Amino acid sequence: MHWLEFVLISFAILALLGVIFEEVTHVNKAKVTLFFGTLSWLMLFLFSPSESHTESVGEGLAESISEIASLWLFLVAAMTFVAYLNKKGMIENLIYLIMPKRIKENHLLLLTGLFCFIFSSLADNITATLVSCALILSLHLDRKKQVRFVTLVVFAVNSGGVSLITGDVTTLMIFLAHKVEILTLLALAVPAAFGVFLLALLLSRGMHEEVVLVHERNDVRRVDVIIAVLFLSTIIATIACNVLFQVPPVLMFLFGLSVMFLTSRFLSTDSDLDPIIEYVRTIEFDTLFFFLGILLIVGMLKEIAALGSFVEVYHVLPPIAANYFMGIFSSLIDNVPLTAALLKAGIDMTPGEWLGLTYSVGVGGSLLVIGSAAGIVAMSKIPGLTFASYLRYSLFLLVAYTIGYGGVYLLGLFLH
Repeated sequence: MHWLEFVLISFAILALLGVIFEEVTHVNKAKVTLFFGTLSWLMLFLFSPSESHTESVGEGLAESISEIASLWLFLVAAMTFVAYLNKKGMIENLIYLIMPKRIKENHLLLLTGLFCFIFSSLADNITATLVSCALILSLHLDRKKQVRFVTLVVFAVNSGGVSLITGDVTTLMIFLAHKVEILTLLALAVPAAFGVFLLALLLSRGMHEEVVLVHERNDVRRVDVIIAVLFLSTIIATIACNVLFQVPPVLMFLFGLSVMFLTSRFLSTDSDLDPIIEYVRTIEFDTLFFFLGILLIVGMLKEIAALGSFVEVYHVLPPIAANYFMGIFSSLIDNVPLTAALLKAGIDMTPGEWLGLTYSVGVGGSLLVIGSAAGIVAMSKIPGLTFASYLRYSLFLLVAYTIGYGGVYLLGLFLH
């Protein structure tokens, strides 16, 4: 191995360790991955052996930047919509609309799982988790029951995100790589929802007490309702236009965002005091910079042909088994770099098998509380949630993940 390749692979390993041990080092993973991602490409340019090699590196960087730009712009548009609706209390109102004032704990557990599943397909996982944790804390349950609720929340949030490109970044990445079709992804909601339902049943054993929910409604303006409808319309239009006219999702979402800006400008009475474009600044740019750094690192690994080990797994095992274990692996390794590496490795699979990978890397991170952004956020909000307390339900989680993955496999056989 050339010394430069050794150094670059070391950078990738250090970046991955920075992600895994973020809670220990207290250094934001976005800063670590962005540093090593940009440094790696700088090294490729600075130590290029020839002009032709430099041109090749430049083309590789341009390809990576193009992919990152599409992902970034789509996420910025979607996250701005959600940030606005969350700030205006529309999401809280939705919760109080569907939740009864008095309900048994086991029924509330099922309703919570259903809400998280649906909401996380429209919003990002972090927002869905934060809203759900706020609901759990308001119930004043004992610690053990809180952990049961939040275990279901983490699994449901990750499961709901896999069936729509707005819900999970790995689903968006696989779709943008033209491995799955948007309507096929919608069908993924059926086995994913069944996995959530099964986990809710397993966790609800012994939970029969009645819970009283305190309903608090937020005043909303006509313009807020219009923007909520616009958000849903943008999602529907994105799916329809992609299926019928092959319109890229990023273009439709940016168009929806522009309509949102104009709607607020002409219908708000306080536009000068609360300009809607300011909500772009409230989205989680830490997450976006993390994706940027990770994709730069994976692009570099592709450039130096260091992704062959991922392909070897698929030579040893059939895709159905390899995808299943990749999901379990994603509970230890962040699913974004894992998915990016698999996409860049040039693995040849059928659309049904890519559908299985979409489910496994999206949901597999739920098997450990540290395996997904939803789990990390939940740990910071729920006092009783620790690695050990979450691990207590690992068997239930593995059963739900396995049954859901089996459903996805059958779905793949039926669709293709």
